Amino acid sequence: MAQLLLVEDDATIGNVLQASLASSGHEVTWHCEGRPAIEFATTAQVDLVLLDLGLPDIDGIDVCRRVRAVQPGCVIVMLTARHEEMDVVVGLEAGADDYLIKPIRLGELLARVRAHLRRVVAAGSDETQVIGDLVVDAGRRRVTVAGEEIALRTKEFDLLARLAAEPGVALSRNQLMADVWDTNWFGSTKTLDVHVAALRRKLESATDAAARVPQIVTLRGFGYRLEET
Repeated sequence: MAQLLLVEDDATIGNVLQASLASSGHEVTWHCEGRPAIEFATTAQVDLVLLDLGLPDIDGIDVCRRVRAVQPGCVIVMLTARHEEMDVVVGLEAGADDYLIKPIRLGELLARVRAHLRRVVAAGSDETQVIGDLVVDAGRRRVTVAGEEIALRTKEFDLLARLAAEPGVALSRNQLMADVWDTNWFGSTKTLDVHVAALRRKLESATDAAARVPQIVTLRGFGYRLEET
């Protein structure tokens, strides 16, 4: 049974989501404000967080950062009425893995939750990919470059593991979204670009100049490729 944390101040939306998620077999803890949600996240194991950004006591972006700090392995899905792309980018850079724009379609939300939780469960593959000085250990969900471990968030690891599974192969944006996020994904794929940018920063900053670090190459109008240097 998955442990879900719902942070939503609208009672109508909260009641519907809690009942629907519980009926799908999940254990759901619901908080209407950010501070109690952060406190809960520091004391309990959480598999997935549904986080409204428009909270009455503290901005949802701050909640996202603080929950990510204490729950590095959980999935965080933002629920937002903020339609500006920059707001979504800020949320993703704060540690969120995914987002849904309000008004939320219940069927889409439940499908996203199922997809994210499947990927959490399926993360037990024991394959290890070695590309130059990069080692991606899927079994232990551990990444090292020249022997130095790099801390990655859940989706950052999943994305790097997917690229490393086929080094040198051009992978389309749609294929990466389907494999790492959701086979039924539709709408903006900005979350992919944000995660690629984060991976590039971490790979570059964690190594010295002599390390052989593969590069994530942008294929304009198509997708990305992990290329050995």
